[in-house]
Amino acid sequence: MSNHDDIGFTSSLKIYLAPLQGMTDRIFRNLFPLYFTGVDLAITPFISSSPKMRSGKSLFAEFHPDHNTGIPSIPQIMSSRPDDFAVLANFLFDLGYESVNWNLGCPFPMVVKKGRGSGMLCYPDRIEAFLDRAMPAVKPQLSIKLRLGLKDPDDIFELTPIFNRYPIKELIIHPRTGAQMYEGNVDLDRFEQCLKLSKHPVVYNGDIDSLEAFQTLRSRFPSVSRFMIGRGLLSDPFLAEAIRSGTDRLYDEKVRVLRAFHDDLLARYAERLSGPSHLINKMKEVWTYLGGFLKNDEKLRKQIKKARHMDRYHDAVNALFDDILPHNS
Repeated sequence: MSNHDDIGFTSSLKIYLAPLQGMTDRIFRNLFPLYFTGVDLAITPFISSSPKMRSGKSLFAEFHPDHNTGIPSIPQIMSSRPDDFAVLANFLFDLGYESVNWNLGCPFPMVVKKGRGSGMLCYPDRIEAFLDRAMPAVKPQLSIKLRLGLKDPDDIFELTPIFNRYPIKELIIHPRTGAQMYEGNVDLDRFEQCLKLSKHPVVYNGDIDSLEAFQTLRSRFPSVSRFMIGRGLLSDPFLAEAIRSGTDRLYDEKVRVLRAFHDDLLARYAERLSGPSHLINKMKEVWTYLGGFLKNDEKLRKQIKKARHMDRYHDAVNALFDDILPHNS
């Protein structure tokens, strides 16, 4: 299949980095395009709004444009309260963000129990009331990231006519239910129905973990030109580049670049985090997915998990890369 001869498609193709809480923070997003290409946009890990929320120094520091110099990013807001949402959205607009994203997709139980994220999807009346109140008050454009439903994948078909009534920038759809978390298969049949029903641009999100997976999706959904990738891009940060070019880099080259990226990321987190325990925990979190393409990645993860001190962590990482590239420590 000649996927990359279609100039019109490749020029309109947009690849988004999905938000992964605790991983795709501004340090990661700033550093990523210095080593990897092909990603156009990122949705940030969510910020929760609340009645007591204030635009404090930490929020200002995390989202000020001067501190976000890497992948162009859209802040994501977790909220079930339209007034609180509007306050935070307008604060971000005043910082320079022309768009914000509303999280209706987070499947984690602590979020769902509070009636937020995918916990709202089974309440179309609440979502409609939220949009009725928030949309007139919000200055930036609004996109929505969502799943098919909380437990019932047909929830999306009650919600789509509601979304169609509002000037929403785009819908980012992960075709699973919240209850599925990341288990089971994505529901491509229902996603196809969503494409037919939605008046808004639709971004596909879910299980793009290889060039072949992307090509299969593109073949089935030729009208879709926006794709969001999360775990697949953390596992193989070269994936967006491969999607655009149709080919992958040589394995040794990928390993060398990954090593340089890792070392730079470690150094930048060391400048920001207080104490070695925070640093090692952060890097363990990063390695949850990073380097999934490595041939001995399971060995790496076992050694990283065992490390309790930074010297052991360095030993584990050095041993891994030296084993792959003995002449490039």
